[in-house]
Amino acid sequence: MSNSPTRRPGLRDRFKRSVERLLPTEARLGNLFWPFSHEAERKALPARRRPAGSFPLVEKTEFGSNPGCLRMFEHVPEGLPAGQPLVLVLHGCQQDAESYDRAAGWASLAEERGFAVVYAQQREANNPRLCFTWFRPSEVTRDRGELMSIRQMVAHTAERAASDPERVYITGLSAGGAMTAAMLANYPALFAGGAIIAGLPFGAARDASRAFDAMAAAPDRTAREWSDLVRAVSPRIARKPAISIWHGTADETVSLSNGLALVEQWRDLYRLPKEAFVEKRLKGRRTRIWPDKEGRPLVAFHEIDGMGHGTPVLTGEGGGHAVSAEPFMLEAGFSSTLEIAKGWGLTRKWKR
Repeated sequence: MSNSPTRRPGLRDRFKRSVERLLPTEARLGNLFWPFSHEAERKALPARRRPAGSFPLVEKTEFGSNPGCLRMFEHVPEGLPAGQPLVLVLHGCQQDAESYDRAAGWASLAEERGFAVVYAQQREANNPRLCFTWFRPSEVTRDRGELMSIRQMVAHTAERAASDPERVYITGLSAGGAMTAAMLANYPALFAGGAIIAGLPFGAARDASRAFDAMAAAPDRTAREWSDLVRAVSPRIARKPAISIWHGTADETVSLSNGLALVEQWRDLYRLPKEAFVEKRLKGRRTRIWPDKEGRPLVAFHEIDGMGHGTPVLTGEGGGHAVSAEPFMLEAGFSSTLEIAKGWGLTRKWKR
């Protein structure tokens, strides 16, 4: 992508028009990213009654120094034995922990399958659109800002639930997907796997202006340049978390080029040959998997035909299904939650 002054405004204008179609008419585009100040939180929206079949998320306030001023929610099934997995979930813009969970169904799946779930939630005082600040260096530097707050949440629940440190996973949508990439880049040893949904590569932008550009079209970098951004913050990666990337081909908010850039970032980091992938096709989907020499799927890219910006969900009953319609949670004929959980080995029912 050219960065010439004559081309950038056109990209940004087209991107802003696409976002304006998604946002309420009274919303200002600038509120997607500003302000950054950690002031007192604005008045919360009225609480919504949780549908039958969903499980409550409990807010935790004493989980660390919380330098990013985030909120923490969790669901730990009653009687969960020690040594079970833990899943960290990061919502997207205009969402909160409960709205995301009502459609993604991570808490209900945890109740059925026996693992702990942690949700980080942005505050309106940090960002009126509730976007994680994935593009600001001070928020995505190891042991600083929002990144450190999220790391403290994982440590808090992992200790309380006596979670298996070898089975900690992370997933996120959009801004939460970009923050998922930042967590994986800065703390690769913490996670066994990560699922990035409609997100951006780590290091795609360093300020709000360039964030808009990156969302419209991923910066033009080589695979080595992308992977070097991760190497700069994690020079030695003893443990390689398995990365799955999910993106709709009709996403006009975060361009599909970002999904492709994510593939290149992690494929090159893991030294996986570009053409050494296995391809699978299901109805409306194309999946490419890059395995290591032992056959472990280290990088997977799921392209969902015709899907816009959001998490693929499936309405239904039971864990991992959507119990209500929520913003940017898109009926896709399959549950990405169930498929991600299956890939992580979380679908076996537990005995209470």
